[in-house]
Amino acid sequence: MELFEGKKPLPARMRPEDFSEFVGQEHIVGEGRPLRKLVERRELHSLVFYGPPGTGKTALARLISRKLNADFHQLNAVTSTVSEVRRVLEKGRENRKLGRKTVLFIDEIHRFNKAQQDALLPDTEEGNVILIGATTENPYFSLTPALRSRVKIYRFKPLSREDLLNLYRLTTAKREGFPGFRVPEEVLNLLINASTGDGRKFLNYLEELHTLTGGKEPNLDLAKEVVGEFNLSMSEDDRFDLISALIKAMRGSDQDGALHYAVRLLEAGEDPKFIARRLVIFASEDIGNANPEALLIANAALNAVTNIGMPEAAINLAHAVIYLSSSLKSNAVYKALKEAQKDVREGFQPEVPQHLKAGKRNRGYRYPHNYEKSWVKQEYLKEKKKYYRPKGVGFEKTLENWLKWMRGETDKIEPTKEKEVDDEV
Repeated sequence: MELFEGKKPLPARMRPEDFSEFVGQEHIVGEGRPLRKLVERRELHSLVFYGPPGTGKTALARLISRKLNADFHQLNAVTSTVSEVRRVLEKGRENRKLGRKTVLFIDEIHRFNKAQQDALLPDTEEGNVILIGATTENPYFSLTPALRSRVKIYRFKPLSREDLLNLYRLTTAKREGFPGFRVPEEVLNLLINASTGDGRKFLNYLEELHTLTGGKEPNLDLAKEVVGEFNLSMSEDDRFDLISALIKAMRGSDQDGALHYAVRLLEAGEDPKFIARRLVIFASEDIGNANPEALLIANAALNAVTNIGMPEAAINLAHAVIYLSSSLKSNAVYKALKEAQKDVREGFQPEVPQHLKAGKRNRGYRYPHNYEKSWVKQEYLKEKKKYYRPKGVGFEKTLENWLKWMRGETDKIEPTKEKEVDDEV
């Protein structure tokens, strides 16, 4: 009795067997590109593919191995054990002695800890295996410097509309796909938008529609049921534009516009921690001392995103975005910092006044708390500079008034009680 095993999923059946069938990433594998030339010359070294899901990282790793006629081993960093990795590395050493190449493909390689990554170094450096790592996390943060120095990093982009159309054409032309399966333009547009640059997701939608219709032409209502709710697509340029628009809308005190851009970023898959960190920066750069509580609100949002997570933390982000947008604004702190940095970097580094120095080198320091209003006139910076120029907005006005009050109407303040104190650092 023959056992029924069923077909492989469509994405597995549509894996490219040649560069002509590989969809997307023209900047990496297009005709004449360096990686493609290296593969064709069979002179490839270890590399890492970095990019969002469904953009062809695994498919390209398998295609490269096929082109190199290499022994292909695929591991997942989450589930693989140290012994499994060692077995593949040992196999690579044996293959090399026989003149055969070995490709070790590690999916989610960012999940390997430092010790696990270090274990790959000797065999990678010696060329016993061609390591191909795949990651959705920035390898400049998730991989150790030692491993990064031994691999070439290639960044994958979300598949474009034209890429997905090409994938549809291939699928309806190849025997392994759905030859002759016709999808109306309005349905195809829906699938492309819902896929958000993810080829695997696009093929899964096609397969489900093909199954439900028995290979007949699907209508838009059925496609909407298959797709359900979906995230918005976002290219790299879109991402930077939306982030820029979020900051500018908050700076312009447009709460609704700012919230709109924040939601679009979240729905397109942006890391909520990244958005929260931008809010923390904004609170000091664009609000500053006009409303010091803004920094507390922004930090609270970052804390909520970190400790609570999505989707609930979206409420905290919305809270912070609306608050920061509504707040009084001042960039006086930011401008003061930039001026001070410019001075120091251009060589303005006067000697620290004697009375401000540490320990026994401290001579003549006047302890402000021994004076009325906890203030006494003394030199703190040779060659007096004026960096901080309050705009007189919100709490900044209060700070400015405090300083004037402490200093009095003149520069002379008589001490109410002066006593011997230890050298203060």
